[in-house]
Amino acid sequence: MRTSAPGNKRRRGLRAAGFTLIELLVVVAIIAIASAGVAFALRDGSSASLDREAQRLSALLESARARSRLSGQPVRWVADEHGFHFEGLPREALPHEWLQDDTQVVGGRVLVLGPDPVIGPQSVVLASADHPDHAVRVATDGLRPFAVSTEQP
Repeated sequence: MRTSAPGNKRRRGLRAAGFTLIELLVVVAIIAIASAGVAFALRDGSSASLDREAQRLSALLESARARSRLSGQPVRWVADEHGFHFEGLPREALPHEWLQDDTQVVGGRVLVLGPDPVIGPQSVVLASADHPDHAVRVATDGLRPFAVSTEQP
């Protein structure tokens, strides 16, 4: 005679069908984490390329500034219709083209980089011809290195 209530024990040979609540919660959590990772990984391509251009320009300006101080020769960065160049340095010393063809300089097109260790406050604004609503500023106060900040339209 059976002493247990019906449904308390599994019958031998029968498998339980379905998933437990814990298994479902784990799957939902994994999907949520993967979706969040994908959302953060996807950025606007034009914004990312313009930011990359600005970071690269900032590094190039600091390199030219250091070379100017080291050699004692005045160096100027000049933007032109094909890209930019550094006056006072050999043409092959530093790159002189943008990574993206649609990069434009807005406003001032000349920066004085040395040879003095302290230069005046200077900045240049970069924009994309394809997306004119996004711009970045590469600037220094004359003491600190050039840094990148987002320009508001």
